[in-house]
This record gives sequence, structure tokens and C-alpha cells, in this order.
Amino acid sequence: MKNWNFRLKAGVAILALFLILGMIFPFFYTGNPIEWGTYPKNLKPSADHWFGTTNLGQDTFWLLAKSLQNSFVIGLLVAFFATVIGALLGLIAGFKGGFIDRLITLMTDSFIVIPSLPILILLGTMLKGRASLLYIAVVLIVFNWPWPARQLRAMALSLRERDFINTAVFSGSGTFKIIVKEIFPFVAGWSLANFVNTILVAIGSESGLAVIGMSSNEKATLGTMIYWANQHQAMLAGRWWWIGSPVIAIALIFIALFLTMTGYQQYSALRRGK
Repeated sequence: MKNWNFRLKAGVAILALFLILGMIFPFFYTGNPIEWGTYPKNLKPSADHWFGTTNLGQDTFWLLAKSLQNSFVIGLLVAFFATVIGALLGLIAGFKGGFIDRLITLMTDSFIVIPSLPILILLGTMLKGRASLLYIAVVLIVFNWPWPARQLRAMALSLRERDFINTAVFSGSGTFKIIVKEIFPFVAGWSLANFVNTILVAIGSESGLAVIGMSSNEKATLGTMIYWANQHQAMLAGRWWWIGSPVIAIALIFIALFLTMTGYQQYSALRRGK
């Protein structure tokens, strides 16, 4: 870690803070943070309620912690499966070529040209704001796997002409073994950067849908916090702790992910240069 650049250190530090708040803190709360009427309404921040309470009688701090947990679960779930599916299909297409390459490329381009936002809004409207978080994650995976697939296909097309790939083919290694052991190490850094970027896209997409009431408004996420704050006029009433905490959290998470991604790229470039 001592060789990490400032961007990477700052990004990981901020991200670790929010991961602890979202993935660990909720387990210390015995009640249900989204339940209405648990506390007096509209209390200002104090020692008993660090971020005050909402107009619905919820403790804003614990609600934020639960919202972070659900938002991170969506982000990590979408990023993992979209990256794995995209990387696997892209590397297979680039390495095998021929009919398989054309088929996967057709699928990839077809999903890329379909606008995801109108589809997500349509699905949210049909489900009347009651879509489960898992359902939203699956839809986001469907629209996010083509991007890494297209990029990694181009990389695989170049790598398959290398001498060590020909050696592996002539030695009798199978396609999957060659992709995993010979090609993937060369694209692992890019895949990690795509993974981090997809977390950002997934959290941003879910938050945007929730703000306009098209996500799971019965679940606690950063987007639904903003949705309910808007519904109860938190901004006009001066209850900044309710609407401000999820907005600031989203902004800081985006900054942390950006710093982590660019910092890691700088770190990897420096290591390759040695």
C-alpha cells in the first residue's frame, strides 16, 4: 500500500468508510430502520439521532446505513455478473472467431443499441414501483454486460495472434483453459476497472429510477431515500439532514469509485513500466 498513489489511497479510504457504514453498521440496529413512526418526527441532528429523524418517524442515520447496504448489494451484484458474462463472451468471441464471433457480436451490438432507460421506466411503470431489488439488478445486468464484451473481444483478437497462444493451442490446451490462464491475465486490470465503473453505473441507474418512483419504493436504497424526502417536501421544509445525507453519500461514493478506478490505472501503469 505504501506504493499506492494519492488517488488510489483516497478512493479506497472513502469507499471503505461507506462499506463499513453500509455493510456492517446495519447489523448493530435491532429494529427495522424503514418502519414508520418509530421515533418522533422531524427531530434535528443530536446525540441521540446523529442525522435527525424523518417526517415518517425514522432515524435518518440508520435509514442511510440500510440504504447504503441495499445500494451496494445492487451495485456489486450487477458489476460482478455483468463483468463476468461480458468478459467470458467477449474473450470467447475474440479467440474463436468465425460463426461464434459473429453471433456474439450480433448479440452485443443488439443490446448496446437498445436504450436502457426507457425500458427500465416502462418495466417500473408496469410493476407500479414494486419491483424487487433482485429484479432491478437482473435488468441492469442485461443492459451492462455488452460493454465489457465488446472491449474484451477487441483485446482477444490481438492476443490470439501471439506466439504463446499458438504454443498453448498446439500443446492441446482447451479453449476455456487458454482463455482463463493465458489471455485473462492480460485483461484483468481492465476488467477490474470495468467492474468498479459498473458499480457506479448500477447505483446511479437504480437511484435515478427510485427518485422518479419507478424502483422498489418499499425498500431502503439511496434513491428511495431521496424519493420519500421529495414526496414530503424535505427541501422546502428545511429538513436538509433527510434529503442531504443520501445526496452527499451518492456524490462521495461516485468520487471514491472514480478515484479508485483512475488511481488503480495509474498504479498498474507504473508497475508495468518498472
